[in-house]
Amino acid sequence: MKTLAELGLTAQGGREAQIKGLTVDSRNVSPGDLFAALPGATVHGGNFIAKAVDMGAAAVLTDAKGAQIAADVLADAGIAVIVAQDPRQALAQTASLWFGAHPQTVVAVTGTNGKTSVSTFCRQIWEEMDLAGVNIGTTGVEGAWTHPLRHTTPEPITLHRVMAQATQNGVTHVAMEASSHGLDQRRLDGVVLAAAGFTNFTQDHLDYHETFDAYFDAKMGLFTRVLADDGVAVVNLDDPKGMLVAQICAERGQEVIGVGRNDAARLRLMGQRFDATGQDVLFEWQGKPHHLRLALIGGFQADNVLLAAGLVIAAGAEPQDVFDALAHLGTVHGRMELAATRENGAAVFVDYAHTPDAVKTALTAMRPHVMGRIIAIVGAGGDRDTGKRPLMGAAAAQHADIVIVSDDNPRSEDPAAIRAAVLGGAVAEDGAEVSEVGDRAEAILRAVDMLRPGDALLIAGKGHETGQTIGDTVLPFDDVEQASMAVAVLDGRI
Repeated sequence: MKTLAELGLTAQGGREAQIKGLTVDSRNVSPGDLFAALPGATVHGGNFIAKAVDMGAAAVLTDAKGAQIAADVLADAGIAVIVAQDPRQALAQTASLWFGAHPQTVVAVTGTNGKTSVSTFCRQIWEEMDLAGVNIGTTGVEGAWTHPLRHTTPEPITLHRVMAQATQNGVTHVAMEASSHGLDQRRLDGVVLAAAGFTNFTQDHLDYHETFDAYFDAKMGLFTRVLADDGVAVVNLDDPKGMLVAQICAERGQEVIGVGRNDAARLRLMGQRFDATGQDVLFEWQGKPHHLRLALIGGFQADNVLLAAGLVIAAGAEPQDVFDALAHLGTVHGRMELAATRENGAAVFVDYAHTPDAVKTALTAMRPHVMGRIIAIVGAGGDRDTGKRPLMGAAAAQHADIVIVSDDNPRSEDPAAIRAAVLGGAVAEDGAEVSEVGDRAEAILRAVDMLRPGDALLIAGKGHETGQTIGDTVLPFDDVEQASMAVAVLDGRI
């Protein structure tokens, strides 16, 4: 139990209250709780204040609109009312104080693509250094302690509860994914970061942010609001937005570690040599050359690895200890993951690529490793950014030899209409052989059957996911599992 003052909150009229818990769901209010009535996309939480009061809430945190909606209820309730200009940020700070202890070292990474890989590589580097680390994001909490999550960046109460539980379970180092939704909704506020990373910026989530400027501003919140002035920014300078991000951070007084092929990069990628099982990488740290072998497919993997290395160094690790750990890094689940290999040597990869740029990056990164044809399965999710659908198809057709358009979480939309949009972008490009197979399992089976010696298949879009969402139903579906089964059946193993 804590007072409002201990939680950094001031109620109207200076009223004090003893708080027993925090919640944003009026259905879960227990006597003595603080209920956060937040503005929503369609309904304001102020409409649920009356229910929270009936359930025994000791205090309500909201904004001016929420207080106005429930003015009559609050006037008669006799409870503490906190009206904040930004109630989401206030809730995040409150949750941080409520749950208390966090792991001693926390870093976060944002960008359209690569967040899961970078955060996972950070955790793997710490593990190689015998440090108890976890990564938090799309794949849940992984590492020295595990825990499932519903969102890439959990809402503040869940996030700070998980951070406290991680601490209690001996975790000392955390690498977090910072999604644009999470940043825009202030979910990371209250987290003390040692360093923050920027991977790239391409089209995604315009159904939520509406404009590229709003999307970029949301991403930049990690550096302009969450990361302290004395924190370290690790920035991919090869991205078109990279130099701008670095400039914004430098103007705030934050130390900047540039990563990439750019001459200004302190952690500079000098060269790569590819083969069927991985790549050799030459890089410099502040002018001193280093060479390593990565058992990872795709040139972009080196970019992610070096960004992770930069974050771990920024968080206090000795550079040579970090570089010694890099050769031991393993594939991230659902990120250019080798799912199966046919008896003729053709490989099947699964990747979470679900944006036009991610599809392009994955396919172009595969090309140096593949002697034969590249086959790609691509689709687009329903109830999401519709503008990227033809761009997804076009990216696949530009960089693969054979493209199969299939379903990828159609949700409430007509799957055929989504496929038509993706297919339209694909057939508009010259060169690739394009077809449509709605059933994803059938598409995978057909694609695997096409594989000849020297070929490779990329199954794009779902990555680590274990379900296919059709309407309101989530059906069990795992691309890695389906690929393995298809190879086993076609090669006569089962």
